[in-house]
Amino acid sequence: MPGIVGIVSRTENGKNRIDLARMLRSIQHEPFYSSGSYVNESAGLYIGWSCLKGSYSDCMPIWNANKNLVLFFYGEHYADKEEVDGSNSGRHDATNSNASFVLRLFEEKGDAFLPRLNGWFHGILVDLKRNTIVLFNDRFGMQRLYYYEDGDTFLFASEAKAILAIRRELRSLDSRGVGEFLTCTCVLENRTLFQNLFALAGGSFLTFNHARLQKKDYYFKPEEWEEQPLLQKEEVYGRIKDVFVPALSRCLNSKLPIGISLTGGLDTRLIMAYLEEPLKKIPCYTFSGMHRESYDVKIARRVAAACGYRYEILSLGKDFLLSYPKLSEKAVYVSDGCLGAGGAYELYFNRLARQLADVRITGNYGSETFRGVRQLVASRPHRKLIHPDYSKYIMQAMATFNDIHRCHDLSYGIFRQAPWLGYGRMAVEQSQVIVRTPFMDNEFLGFMYRVPHSLRADSDLELHLIEQGDPSLLEIPTDRAERGRYGKMSSPWTHVWIRFLFKADYCYKSGMPQWLELIHFLLGPLRPEKLIIGRHRFHFYRIWFRNELAAHVKDVLLDPSTARRPYLNRPFLEKMVSHHIRGDRNYTDQIEQVLTLELIQKLFIEQT
Repeated sequence: MPGIVGIVSRTENGKNRIDLARMLRSIQHEPFYSSGSYVNESAGLYIGWSCLKGSYSDCMPIWNANKNLVLFFYGEHYADKEEVDGSNSGRHDATNSNASFVLRLFEEKGDAFLPRLNGWFHGILVDLKRNTIVLFNDRFGMQRLYYYEDGDTFLFASEAKAILAIRRELRSLDSRGVGEFLTCTCVLENRTLFQNLFALAGGSFLTFNHARLQKKDYYFKPEEWEEQPLLQKEEVYGRIKDVFVPALSRCLNSKLPIGISLTGGLDTRLIMAYLEEPLKKIPCYTFSGMHRESYDVKIARRVAAACGYRYEILSLGKDFLLSYPKLSEKAVYVSDGCLGAGGAYELYFNRLARQLADVRITGNYGSETFRGVRQLVASRPHRKLIHPDYSKYIMQAMATFNDIHRCHDLSYGIFRQAPWLGYGRMAVEQSQVIVRTPFMDNEFLGFMYRVPHSLRADSDLELHLIEQGDPSLLEIPTDRAERGRYGKMSSPWTHVWIRFLFKADYCYKSGMPQWLELIHFLLGPLRPEKLIIGRHRFHFYRIWFRNELAAHVKDVLLDPSTARRPYLNRPFLEKMVSHHIRGDRNYTDQIEQVLTLELIQKLFIEQT
């Protein structure tokens, strides 16, 4: 993911400039990025940036009229019309077309401008008159910013690899981080996979004076939303439309072409229910597999047609499997290992999405917001795969998870699950397109914290909101066979059949129980998967690791260097690969974990 890299140092020497150049090169992943650098040795600041051309951030450095303030800002701020109009009451006309508006906010509001920012971002504000530097990020920590303190030098970067490129001593895996990765598929509590390298907590700001770190603090904490008084049911149902529609409008305001990433669920359907007439020409698209049209595709096509929008299917072609080794390597590299090797399809699909539109509107985090869905869970890795000496880190990961999962259900989904587990996918997406969702808008989320938990236990509230926008969309069933007002289903038999296919699809994707895998192995010549796969999901690594990608799996996992990793049990590793490829056992998740860790070793630890 592109972004900002930099050094704050009280030591003036040519090495800082050399290091900055190396940091900047490490985040320039695509030819369609804009980039640049700024050095002010008297202020102790060395900063570089990379962003998509024409994006909100493609205007750095941003100076005020007196040339004593300069801002570097990566990401987006979603201002509403009232905020822009209020800014225009000053001396000059203002728009929110790029990040220069953020500097205008600071000039008008002072230090109070940070809580007003709405979106995913990080930035550096430099006051040359007072010789201060303020480093900050969004309140969720979604636009990740890594940092490392080294005596008189403070390093920061949107990608861990930028810091690793100039600090060889950090190129070792953190055992606690690896334990959490193996247990939770991500690293918890703003730690990383790398020793002594951390991610800035959401809602943070750091203040430097004369290049010396003076203060670390928060401008926002989740408690501010958690402690609000709850609304009555009637108030919730009466007001939610007036909160959601402006949030969506802010999300859709763009000078670059936008497209709607449409699925068969309720979250993107809610977006479609409130799109205005001038947007009718924008494309809608759905990601699809290589086997058959999924329910996502069939339903999304109907939704797009009902709303009068152009519709495209972006399919996972056979070339994906041929290019999987390179795609998985780049996905892991771009995400700093936060997206596993199985996430290679995210890079593939978002490259296709970029051909349709620079901005991708998604329903991401709608399920967390409306229904409190929890995807960040802890599961002990296969006990035979992990070396006995490493079991203490698995136990520590389980204990950490037990501590962090006890919190407000919305805070868990938005302030923990989203930036820790969801970041890797977002990083790869944003390497290709600008990703937006209305469900993490500040005003909308602040309202949702006032909704009683009982009203967020099912789909009723979201169905009510869709009905207010476009009731005809409720006549189209979802990919889970929901239809009609307040979650009424289609026929019970249809619902049972689709739920069965959903579970069966998951089995063929990765989750086949070992006892069933053995039965399926004996039925192998009948190929029962032909009736199942592709109806809900588009990726099936369980099958691919056994067939098309078997050679790649053996090349990586049976390499002698892989067997020497301190966290792996070599004898079981060899048996695992043999059994999975033969087809009488299912070790999909374990294979993906080891493939990912080996790519991390190759790309970040053993780099020259």
